[in-house]
Amino acid sequence: MKKNYFIYLTSFICGMCVMGVELSATRLLAPYFGTSSIVYTIVIGLIMIAMSVGNILGGRSADKHNNLGRLFMLLWVAALWVAVIPLVGKYVIALSALVMTWLLPGNLLVAGSSLACLLVFSAPLLILGMVSPYLVKLGVKDMENTGRTTGKIYAANTIGSIIGTFIPTFLTIPNIGTLKSFLVFALALNLICLYYFITRKKGMAKAVITTVIAAAMLIMPLNSSYAFWADNIVLEDESLYNYLQVTEDDDSVILSTNVAFGVQSIYKKNQTLSGMYYDYALMSPLFIKDMEAEKPLDILVLGMGTGTFAKQCKYYFPNSKIEGVEIDEKIVNLSREYFELTRDEATVFVNDGRTFLSSPDARMYDIVMVDAYHDITIPFHMSTAEFFSEIKEHLNPGGIIMININMRSENNTEIVDYLTQTLKTVINKVYKYNVPGTTNTIVFSSDNADCLQDFESNTKRLDDQNPLLTLANRVLNNNTEVTDTRYVFTDDLAPVETLGQKVLNDIVVESLDYYKQQWENSGGSILDMLDMIS
Repeated sequence: MKKNYFIYLTSFICGMCVMGVELSATRLLAPYFGTSSIVYTIVIGLIMIAMSVGNILGGRSADKHNNLGRLFMLLWVAALWVAVIPLVGKYVIALSALVMTWLLPGNLLVAGSSLACLLVFSAPLLILGMVSPYLVKLGVKDMENTGRTTGKIYAANTIGSIIGTFIPTFLTIPNIGTLKSFLVFALALNLICLYYFITRKKGMAKAVITTVIAAAMLIMPLNSSYAFWADNIVLEDESLYNYLQVTEDDDSVILSTNVAFGVQSIYKKNQTLSGMYYDYALMSPLFIKDMEAEKPLDILVLGMGTGTFAKQCKYYFPNSKIEGVEIDEKIVNLSREYFELTRDEATVFVNDGRTFLSSPDARMYDIVMVDAYHDITIPFHMSTAEFFSEIKEHLNPGGIIMININMRSENNTEIVDYLTQTLKTVINKVYKYNVPGTTNTIVFSSDNADCLQDFESNTKRLDDQNPLLTLANRVLNNNTEVTDTRYVFTDDLAPVETLGQKVLNDIVVESLDYYKQQWENSGGSILDMLDMIS
């Protein structure tokens, strides 16, 4: 009976570690491949394949050897592998992304994350998949109670999996980070192995050594930089929702989330304009009839980030009252600490953008800006006709809905087409403007049929020295009205991530072709190519 209790405990620990490693794996991949459901699907799918293979091998091994010591030797190997992930995992993942950028640029997201997952996570999870059939073979001694014993073993494993689901999400990742989360589960596996080896008085030395090393690594500082090639990082952190990276140089402070190469928010220290798409978002007030800088404006920003747009808008339209919604409280804290966003510039609510619209805090607004579409991680529930209808209910007469979309390649505009045409189904006038030199499209919309004429009139009233004048003329002369409503996202059907993946693949191919052409023209080496990309 005592042996069976130990078998149940082993099953519990292994189930906990499977889910803990699986959820931590998605966060380790996030800075390089993002947090879309595509990446989650790949991680879950490949890990389930590894577990299934482990089930088969575990059953065969148990029938052949019927030896608990052999199982715990394998578990010790798995524990060692999981403990090494924090040391080498990010390098293997970054290398996988680089290799697949060259070999399969048209399918980078799937190919890159699949290769990384196979190389880093498949081996220990295959071993953990061997545990349940092995324990059933060793735990069943009374054929009359086979079902009862098997049920208890699998129940213990399932309960462990449930607990292992909550530990990284709510405890370890927000408090000690992804890398040390792996060490927590490596230590748990080491401890169960150590107990077994101590009771058998065999193989204790190696288990003691690895347990002490895992515990020491858990306590000691660990280099957690995911963007290990960068030298201007002032903060790397993790929250319930995001990998967070703040970089700073003499000119700017930049926030990147989930993708270690991109920019979500930027603060220019000595400039009122950022030189990025935020500047064109400042055109929104000019679409309002008889707009002047002194006219009071109620503005809502869904996807506040660190407040780049809010700071700029408050500068150029000082009487505006700006409210922002940001789901990640840590980003809100960063906006105050690193990006100098003051409470006079914006009132920020920690909430989901769509949920906020149904809350008592939501009011009526002159402008609603949606800036929640970052790379492939487009929240589907904030891209649908129902969502835009909810925004419209909070819009004053003649008000503006403005959205920023940053998923557009030279040959693929599907995401832009879907979002703009979805918006068109709920509002009268929709105009889009492709920001030069970027993949961003800024969209302005209103029920006011004369909003473009109002924009032109307000542009003409701008002072010649006003830096917004040049931007306004670009938008005025290069915008395109959206009239089609063929492509519509709904709450029931909004395949934003599969469409976004196709656009991302095109962007990668186009970028790679550009760098290859530059390299060939220069006659350089591979080092020259890497220097150009960086």
